[in-house]
Amino acid sequence: MRKLSDELLIESYLKAIELNLSTEFILLIETEIHRRSLSNKIKISS
Repeated sequence: MRKLSDELLIESYLKAIELNLSTEFILLIETEIHRRSLSNKIKISS
């Protein structure tokens, strides 16, 4: 995930939610979003 750009990471997160992918996968993306301090760019319910 570290190779993804910030924009692609956020797009992936939103698409994963839209497609109702596994909770574990979404949590992995959320963890990386928090690590990069991008939480303010999207709303994460955690």
